Amino acid sequence: MDPLKTTPPPETKLHFLDYWRIIRIRKTVILAVFLLVVLTATLVTWILPVSYSSEARIKVDRDVSDIPGMTQTPLLPGYDPYFIQTEFEVIQSERILSNVVHQLNLSVEWGKKYAGGERLKTQETMTLLRNRMDLNPVRNTSLITIRVFSQDAEEAARIANEIAETYKEYRLAQRRELTMGGIRILEDRFQDQEKKVQAAQREVDELRAKLEISDADAAGTSPTTLLEAEVLRRLKAQQIEGEAAYVREATLLQELKTTAPEDLKSVLPTAVADPQLAELLQQLNLVEQERIRLARDLTDDHPAVVTVTRQIKDIETKIAQRADGIIRGLEKRVASMKAYLDSLTRNVEEAMRVDIEKAEKSRPYFEAKQRLEEVMRFRSILNLKLAQERIDVDLPRTAMVEIVDTAKPGLRPVRPNKPLNIALGVIIGLVVGVGLAFFIEYLDTSVKTIDDVERALQSPVLGVIPQNVGSLLQEGAESPHAEAYRVLRTNLLFSRKDDKLNSIAVVSAGAGEGKTTTVFNLATVFAQGNQRVIIVDSDLRRPTLHKRFGVSNSIGLTNYLLKQNKLEEVIQTSPLATLDFLPSGKLPSSSLGILNSAQMKDLIAQLKQRYDFVFFDSPPIMGVSDASILASEMDMTVQVIQYRRYPQPMNIRAKQLIEKVGGNLIGIVLNNINMSQDESYYYYSGYYHDYYYRSSESSDKDEAAGEKKADDSQAKVEIKKKY
Repeated sequence: MDPLKTTPPPETKLHFLDYWRIIRIRKTVILAVFLLVVLTATLVTWILPVSYSSEARIKVDRDVSDIPGMTQTPLLPGYDPYFIQTEFEVIQSERILSNVVHQLNLSVEWGKKYAGGERLKTQETMTLLRNRMDLNPVRNTSLITIRVFSQDAEEAARIANEIAETYKEYRLAQRRELTMGGIRILEDRFQDQEKKVQAAQREVDELRAKLEISDADAAGTSPTTLLEAEVLRRLKAQQIEGEAAYVREATLLQELKTTAPEDLKSVLPTAVADPQLAELLQQLNLVEQERIRLARDLTDDHPAVVTVTRQIKDIETKIAQRADGIIRGLEKRVASMKAYLDSLTRNVEEAMRVDIEKAEKSRPYFEAKQRLEEVMRFRSILNLKLAQERIDVDLPRTAMVEIVDTAKPGLRPVRPNKPLNIALGVIIGLVVGVGLAFFIEYLDTSVKTIDDVERALQSPVLGVIPQNVGSLLQEGAESPHAEAYRVLRTNLLFSRKDDKLNSIAVVSAGAGEGKTTTVFNLATVFAQGNQRVIIVDSDLRRPTLHKRFGVSNSIGLTNYLLKQNKLEEVIQTSPLATLDFLPSGKLPSSSLGILNSAQMKDLIAQLKQRYDFVFFDSPPIMGVSDASILASEMDMTVQVIQYRRYPQPMNIRAKQLIEKVGGNLIGIVLNNINMSQDESYYYYSGYYHDYYYRSSESSDKDEAAGEKKADDSQAKVEIKKKY
């Protein structure tokens, strides 16, 4: 696995206090942008010329007459937002504004004001006028407010009123033009239709004379038929009845002809109702009964029997004659029915033929008559519509545009709105300032919080050092800043895994991160705890520790490593009995790799035996290799990171370099923290800072008051830890 590979840190959500911290830290930027925007807005507001406004209010309705038209259903016009929006555009159209410009001679007047006396073009004047107009609808009504702005109050009122009047005249003229134009079109169409009626009438008259159409036929829609529908149905019914009667009589005649003569006297009475035949049959029956009676008492030759027998023969002869007459009468009747039926059929067929010929002959006439009726009907419709439109024109109409309020000159300027502009400047200044502060914070990838360190470097924070830390050797153990280093010392001691580990290298990624101050004060705190401590200035290229001790740097570490002096000769004491100092000495240009020598390792071993703790001040680890060498030789390494100085990737790289050479990085020290701006660090050293300062300032107060202040400070610390 590559030790230099960077693991992307997990994303974290910002707390409200983090936003407040950014605002406090970037308050200079916010304040500068805020003042710049507010001053600019105020300056522009006072420089802009004042202008007045005047309002004219008009009521806009659709074109509806007070009395509905002849074919119209009365409707109540409702609020139509599309109609109102359309009229907005009409009011701002070139047709309206050009008339306003012409009526008020604005091209000349504004040319004198804005073009050095030269007349403006109409298009330019209309553009200026549109920029000074403001149209607003009154919610859920048909009212429109026309507002005009101008540096002259009288001019603003005059223009607003003229726009309203011009729009009103435009609507009236448009209505008149549309109505009269429609009437003219209807009149033209009516004249054309009248010509078509006359032509169709001439054609009908010519066809009537040519086809000899009778008056009765001309009055109808079709020629008069010989067989009307009812007559035809009646004839058809008679024809059917005649056919049935003929078939019935013919069938009866045929059956009677085929019947034997002796059987006719029994069949014929049931087939034909004939009184004479019935009487003869009755007489025959009586005579036969009489013969039967006589035959019981008398013989056949008895005169009475002979007389009765002769009577029977006579009656039978009469019956036969009567039957024959009935059959001959039936034959005549069948023949008569046949003749009548044939005549009836011929009459119907002839009437139908005549009707068809008559209808075919007169068809052109009736077709022309139908066309005449159609053109006459359309002419009547046009005539009715024309009369309606002429009446509608004369009907009283609701005012399409009514000027509800005329414009009056404004009493005071409305532009610029100084309070509003300044208030907007304040709001925009705050928004832009805060936004810029957060944008700068977003671009700033340096270390800002303890969470940044622990998340990016995956190492614990051992201590947090405030700003403006001086020399604890001069300030003493009761210095307000000493407690921050004592916290660092405590965390460092608890972080080492073995009590024998006593050599510590203090490194940083870049220059100016407070590494030297940290190692100096940390060693001082250890020495103030009655532990024998030595500080070795191993920053051979830019040594500065000798200045803090106020000693010469003429001899030191380099002299010992080059075997020019003994160890006792190069170690110097300090005002603190338990704290010694080994300067860097002068570095010859030919001895750049001197820290990697065996003599350096021997020096480290001797110092670890002589002292309880050995501190090495190393150069920046990203600049030279000396720091990497020291980190590999030390028991423990502490990395100093200055608050908001270098990007996080640089600090991550420095940590990876320490781990790559085998150094034991036990933690991070955050340096140069502004406790007054960043409250998230307050609980690290704020209590001690307040405690020591308040103690020095109020040493003459009673003990009870001091304890109360301590309790208040402790409560403050606990609250800040909680949040």
